[in-house]
Amino acid sequence: MRAIGRFGQLLGLGIPVFAVVLQLGGKLRPSQMLVMLVAAVCCFWIGRILEGFARP
Repeated sequence: MRAIGRFGQLLGLGIPVFAVVLQLGGKLRPSQMLVMLVAAVCCFWIGRILEGFARP
């Protein structure tokens, strides 16, 4: 469970980087950028919750 939570956090940190690269390349509209950033925050938040509930 801890590994899944950690993966969610890393995914939440990686999505914005990917979104910025796509935005700079002109392949992403501003509304899509906002959706990706909200998804990244949700992934990070859910990953943090899962990691917190993991047994030591």
